[in-house]
Amino acid sequence: MTALPERVVPQVGAFGEYGGRYAPELLMHALQELAEAHESIVPSPGFQRAFRRELRTWGGRPTPLTEVPNFARQARLQVWLKREDLLHGGAHKTNNVIGQALLAKQLGKRRLVAETGAGQHGVATAMAGARHGLAVTVYMGARDIERQAPNVARMKLCGAEVVPVKAGAATLKEAIDEALRDWAATVDDTHYVLGTVCGPDPFPALVRDLQAVIGREARAQCQRQLGGLPDAAIACVGGGSNAIGLFSGFLGDLSVKLFGAEPGGAGLATGRHGATLCAGTPGLLHGARSYMLQDKDGQVLDSHSIAAGLDYPAVGPQHAFLKDSGRAQYHAVDDDAALAAVHALTRSEGILPAIESAHALAHCLAAVEAGLLHEGDRVVVNLSGRGDKDLATLQAHMPGGVS
Repeated sequence: MTALPERVVPQVGAFGEYGGRYAPELLMHALQELAEAHESIVPSPGFQRAFRRELRTWGGRPTPLTEVPNFARQARLQVWLKREDLLHGGAHKTNNVIGQALLAKQLGKRRLVAETGAGQHGVATAMAGARHGLAVTVYMGARDIERQAPNVARMKLCGAEVVPVKAGAATLKEAIDEALRDWAATVDDTHYVLGTVCGPDPFPALVRDLQAVIGREARAQCQRQLGGLPDAAIACVGGGSNAIGLFSGFLGDLSVKLFGAEPGGAGLATGRHGATLCAGTPGLLHGARSYMLQDKDGQVLDSHSIAAGLDYPAVGPQHAFLKDSGRAQYHAVDDDAALAAVHALTRSEGILPAIESAHALAHCLAAVEAGLLHEGDRVVVNLSGRGDKDLATLQAHMPGGVS
């Protein structure tokens, strides 16, 4: 399909040199309308009351902060998990979708369109559409449909149309491409529920603000349960929404180290990875300037990760800013280490993490040995989702399967 001509508004929604609004002219009015709604409707007492009520009574918040001493002994740390896996739908994606569905209704939209990689964002959007009487179309890479079949079934059970995307690598990047094209053609009655902190302004800030409940809760829970702040907070990073949700609670606490675990895939040296902050360079993708995987001519490179939800060749612009400013550190975790971390947590604590979340767990297991943390440090890891969806992948890749 021919690319839509873009209008550039780089000064809007900037995080230092990153962010901006680089979008087709057809979407500029909708983006401006959404930006105004983010500034006026989202902070309003009425919206916040409805949002908090829905998070509590339908979403299942607050999620617990669970100490995992058996796992922690393997890491030589004290470890608590922020249990977003227990949220309705099985992942942190529900926080954002609840807010955007409420906003779409206030804007008079009748339809939601979304992209999904691992399927968790698609499931959350399908559930919210069913609850609020909104039609839902979810674009999903054909490769991801194959490896995330349970979530595809859940979306369809909720009444969503799931459209396979076969172009390119047939993963998350291509799904976002198609969702944006759909939105450009149907913008009058459709809201695009972007699932991560990428994309043109105002999406990076809007999604961050809706996910910030993770960090607010985690910080308050640490004060109560730990008697103070942790030494570090760790989260996996694909586009970066669960990480920015956790980090936002601690950004002003300079004593708390912030670590993002990127998908190292088959290893950085192989080129088969999705570690945009570790191995990428600044560029433009999906309407924003950030770090991305690209060749010397600026062409987007395919990403790779065993975790479909991290298989994306760019990252949210606020993460790019946090990397350059030094406030957060980002490290690559390869597929094998992530799979080993699934096994480590499940066998020691009886908690099955999503493979995406397992990247953060693997980072935690390696942090002392790598000199990033000291033995006995107190660490919060965002368990962004549960691993039921990954059973087929675990069966295929782990020694002895899941027996």
